[in-house]
Amino acid sequence: MQAIVMTRTGTPDVLVVREVGDPRPGDGQVVLRTEVVPVLYPETKVRAGTFPFPAPLPEVFGFQAAGTVIDIGAGVDQQLLGSRVVASTSGFGAYAELVVAEADSVTTIPADLTTEHAAAILMPGSVALALMRTAGVTAGETVLVEAAATGVGSCLTQLCAAAGVRVIGTAGGEQKARLARDSGAHEVLDHTAPDWADQLADLLAGGTVDVVFDSIGGASLTPLLDLITPLGGRILSYGWLDGAPAQLGATELILRGLTLTGCAGTAWLGEVAQQRSAALTATAQGLLTPVIDSILSLADAARAHRMLEDRTAFGTVLLRP
Repeated sequence: MQAIVMTRTGTPDVLVVREVGDPRPGDGQVVLRTEVVPVLYPETKVRAGTFPFPAPLPEVFGFQAAGTVIDIGAGVDQQLLGSRVVASTSGFGAYAELVVAEADSVTTIPADLTTEHAAAILMPGSVALALMRTAGVTAGETVLVEAAATGVGSCLTQLCAAAGVRVIGTAGGEQKARLARDSGAHEVLDHTAPDWADQLADLLAGGTVDVVFDSIGGASLTPLLDLITPLGGRILSYGWLDGAPAQLGATELILRGLTLTGCAGTAWLGEVAQQRSAALTATAQGLLTPVIDSILSLADAARAHRMLEDRTAFGTVLLRP
């Protein structure tokens, strides 16, 4: 079968097309024939070497794939055969025509949801639902969604708008600002502007933000601290678009009565995994709408990674074998 193999860490060019053997399911595993593969931003960090790759190289790359189950191992429910599912791997094996995955890592796609939409929404929708649950957002609050035009940001914006809160989004450039507004943001600021924190203060007109969903990290939160509701303000830090986690000290939070929740690590991934089915159901019901930028051939995996790193993709990029 055709697959994309990561030969070493580095630039997108380390992702190469190769013929590899067809996988066979072990006990508790399934094999699916891939229809589409979502290209996820964290994958670019793994490929670049920022995060460790979970297997010896070279190895077939990829975190998730969507398709139809064509084979199962011992101990797997026979009803999964022929089902459309999105499978989550252990960080390798998904960029391929056939994918083997643990049966308990697959999420069945509702009948009235396309495979493409399921693949595009599973990760961002699951993360957004976990963030909403952790934040405890309530109607009437004001929420700041950083990078509101990204996959997770768009889902957060949709969920917050539906919950009856005021959503202030940030986005880089006018085209992404339009996407954020389309998702339900009431106001959008350009976070590439050096004075965007001052613009936020003007927008709040003496008010404060109750919840900040931080996907930028780095020093981006520092100028916002006095704009967050004292004693009740919550910061949920889940992304590092600036290349590093939020750079805040405990004293800065304590003196303002703020809380910061780090949304990463094994326990957090468990929370996200529990929301997979809910994310697909919400999408089938029209509560979440995925934004798909493009569908490329599997052989264009390196190009897809460049699109994400250069931030030229306006929505999810899918690969089709």
